[in-house]
Amino acid sequence: VQLVESGGRTVQPGASLRLSCPASQSWMSWLPQATGMGPEWVSTIAPGNTAPSYSGSVTCRFPISIDEARNIMYLQTNNLNPEATGLYYCERTTARQVVPPSPGQGTQVTVSS
Repeated sequence: VQLVESGGRTVQPGASLRLSCPASQSWMSWLPQATGMGPEWVSTIAPGNTAPSYSGSVTCRFPISIDEARNIMYLQTNNLNPEATGLYYCERTTARQVVPPSPGQGTQVTVSS
């Protein structure tokens, strides 16, 4: 079942966005893909909203979390810069595992002044 992400839009540098994805009882990750580039792993979280991990490119600037009551996983993207522009998608994967997005998957984040 393809996951459906939401929350992306065009913002100015320094802004924040909260991206959403349906959660499941598995490890889940966020991966952005810049235009013309391969996907990049940035964050993973374990079931039960535990054991978050981050790539060095975002550290804790993009905190990941799960609202267990609503069964939604979030990526809070803070202090966005133009280099963060890309298609953000979620996957049922463990940390540092990179898989390409399916056609139509993801939510677009554009950071531009």
